[in-house]
Amino acid sequence: MSATQKIAVHSLPDLKNTTDDALPNYLHSLKFKQIHTQTDVRLALGYSAVIIAGALFYFDWKFGWEASKPYTAPAVAAYFLLNGAFTYWLWFAEGGVVYEGEGKTGKVRISSSTKKHIPIYECDVVFTPAPYSSNPQQKIHIRAPLTRWFTSDGYFIAKPFQQWLASEVPVIGEADPNNVVEEIGRGSAADQTFDINNATNAMEILEQLKASGAATTAGGGRRRKA
Repeated sequence: MSATQKIAVHSLPDLKNTTDDALPNYLHSLKFKQIHTQTDVRLALGYSAVIIAGALFYFDWKFGWEASKPYTAPAVAAYFLLNGAFTYWLWFAEGGVVYEGEGKTGKVRISSSTKKHIPIYECDVVFTPAPYSSNPQQKIHIRAPLTRWFTSDGYFIAKPFQQWLASEVPVIGEADPNNVVEEIGRGSAADQTFDINNATNAMEILEQLKASGAATTAGGGRRRKA
């Protein structure tokens, strides 16, 4: 699949956000159905706080301070409680969740993150293969250099990203067996140790990752036999 957009290659947030956006698009193409429960809770908390603040403002503007005074303290307390719950939900309950969904092969929840100045995409994946009655929930941590699916001039290439996910996450691999590649699985180049401690800046780290990616490409990619 060809590159579709160009971004600043030295902007780690742009690299991560573009990758995050590609993840649900890929899973939707595999007929996974997104679960919006966590998003719905976050929106409910946020909108409830805004509605309380707006209602108090309107009541005060319409009827004056004396009329709204008895309701001010409870409204302010409710607003801060809801904002506190919203912050907790955003940082701890969701915890960077990019996608949660369900397909014929099982359920999957993926949270993504990057470390400052290190262009490595990391995911905490929680999945349950189908059928759910006989398969327990499993957790894995996967990581790969962002240079695996971004070109040197900032274009995102979908194919290597899809191959990485399909090879690392069993429920995705079962849904898209044509993208499963043996060399990308856990214990492969995705887990190589980069000499980050001896690199003085992000550019040196990026060059190490590019060199590693080039070596992996040169080795070829045999597909797993059915």
